[in-house]
Amino acid sequence: MSDYPTSQEKSKWRAEALAARQALDPERRILGAKALARHDLPIEISRGFVVAGYWPIRGEIDPHPLMEKFAAAGARLALPLIIARDQPLVFRAWSPADPMRRGPLGISEPMPEKPELSPDLLLVPLAAFDRSGHRIGYGAGHYDRTLEALRRQKAVTTIGLAFAVQEIPKVPALPHDVMLDYVLTDIRLFDCRSS
Repeated sequence: MSDYPTSQEKSKWRAEALAARQALDPERRILGAKALARHDLPIEISRGFVVAGYWPIRGEIDPHPLMEKFAAAGARLALPLIIARDQPLVFRAWSPADPMRRGPLGISEPMPEKPELSPDLLLVPLAAFDRSGHRIGYGAGHYDRTLEALRRQKAVTTIGLAFAVQEIPKVPALPHDVMLDYVLTDIRLFDCRSS
């Protein structure tokens, strides 16, 4: 028997967490997104600090209220682009008033003329999480590759964003899975740095 989780285990947890997320009513989704921005976070924003978020898809918790809070504190904002299947994400500057374009996977992304930015803080979408900072994504590995590449260049803080219903007891993690520093839900903040 292998010490590593099977893809079936991850698929089971992913499906259960995504079903719980999909079952949330629209009002809970709106209130949950606003709740993210009300949490006190141990993140110091300085001039030139870059916060990369994401454009929510498939019922993900909306990071925009939280991103606007960081922008009001002086941060520059960015959103990701998928360049190629097995490559790290690229981040381009973004503000809420910017026009957007539809990317190759149908996800809204900044226009090509926007400058690339290297995030200091990365807000990470997820399907499921545990309190130790492990996450289950959608299976393509974009964020694992991106975090590994970014952390070779500089210190990057990661915050996974989710609804509380996406928590599972223990993510069946693999050696290449990158842990999050924090997980922030509509209910509370988990500090995973000592896990």
